[in-house]
Amino acid sequence: MENFTYNAFTLKMEGLNISGVFFYPVFLFFLFSYIFILIINAGIVVLIFIDKNLHQPMYLLFCNLPFNDILGNSIMVPRLLVDILQPPSERLISYYECVVQAFVSHMFGTASHTVLMIMAFDRYVAICNPLRYGAIMTNKMVMKLTVSAWGVALILVGVLLGLTIRLNRCRTLITNPYCDNASLFKLSCESVVINNIYGLTFTVVLFTASIGTIVITYTKITVVCLTSKNKSLNSKALKTCSTHLVLYLIMIFSGMSLIALHRYPQYSDYRKFCSILFHIVPGSLNPIIYGVQSKEIRKYLSKFSLSKKVSPSLKR
Repeated sequence: MENFTYNAFTLKMEGLNISGVFFYPVFLFFLFSYIFILIINAGIVVLIFIDKNLHQPMYLLFCNLPFNDILGNSIMVPRLLVDILQPPSERLISYYECVVQAFVSHMFGTASHTVLMIMAFDRYVAICNPLRYGAIMTNKMVMKLTVSAWGVALILVGVLLGLTIRLNRCRTLITNPYCDNASLFKLSCESVVINNIYGLTFTVVLFTASIGTIVITYTKITVVCLTSKNKSLNSKALKTCSTHLVLYLIMIFSGMSLIALHRYPQYSDYRKFCSILFHIVPGSLNPIIYGVQSKEIRKYLSKFSLSKKVSPSLKR
């Protein structure tokens, strides 16, 4: 029997345990959430690229978030929907597909932090050094920050998964609704001490750098706003920084809830739903919050809706 399970390339996905009453509501919720995420995030990216007034560092850096939300949800939600429709015995996934899903899932979480960190730097320069903003936040700098955000995430996650795929596997059950690093190294009967040490270090470094960046930049921004008598500057700082801070708090709360629920095995079903919501909630709220708070985006949308109303009347 062991010959069939040792380093098997077909794994079984435990998935979600949904009772008959909640089956259709849960399925439709995930389906419509995914469609909504695709439409609204792609719409924001297209809007920023077609409107020259939005070709500003703040919006160009923000484009990383919708791209990350689309990527993170596309690798997880469609597969989840297929598994919900399948009986538990037929929820199978290949090992290579599982590794790819785990890699993209961790890239999604890590890039969420690194992208919001470079966005915090942009807000710091805009408010604390407004006269030098144009000289500092050039197109070259925007490109460097973007590459850094994704490059750091790629290296951290690459090492994380690299330590896991080196392990031999003796189990085949993924006790999660989708593949992640912990699910993969739990398939091994070898020592995973190195994996646990690196995983803990990875989490501590990422959260420390992320929270530290937000605290330092916002402390300096607050000091500038308190010492400045420029009401226009303070109003701009409040609008843009509150938007950025809300996005950050949504991501932190989602991630912390997931980490906390890992400590309570009796709430495994809640943990599974929370892990899915970690992808869905930020992906749904980020573009809405940013779009509502952005004066330029609201102006474009109102102009577009006005032109749609005027054009039919002209035809008459």
